[in-house]
Amino acid sequence: MANKVCTILGVVFLLVGILGFVMPSLLGAHLMLAHNIVHLVTGVLALYVGLKGSAGGAKTFCLVFGVVYLLLGICGFVMGTGADRMLVVMAGQLEFGTIDHAIHLLLGIIFLIGGLTTRSSAARP
Repeated sequence: MANKVCTILGVVFLLVGILGFVMPSLLGAHLMLAHNIVHLVTGVLALYVGLKGSAGGAKTFCLVFGVVYLLLGICGFVMGTGADRMLVVMAGQLEFGTIDHAIHLLLGIIFLIGGLTTRSSAARP
């Protein structure tokens, strides 16, 4: 399951990373340069792990990235300010609003499901 999650989300991250350059407010998110680069790097890593990695490696990737994205979403809602719960990491380059926080929570949950439903010793199909 983790390999499939990594593969699917890897493609999604790559697409969002590319589209973010031409549609910076895609789905209401704040897709700035640094944010797009993070998506591209995450997409490449996830896709590689999904297609070439072992079940154990994909499980670890899903668990780590699941926790990171879940915490990022929670921090955004808790520490964000204003009507859009804006969390500024790098002014003008990496800023997250309410939609970003919700998407990060959703990604965290999907990654965690992928990691938690995969046995490390599971053979890849």
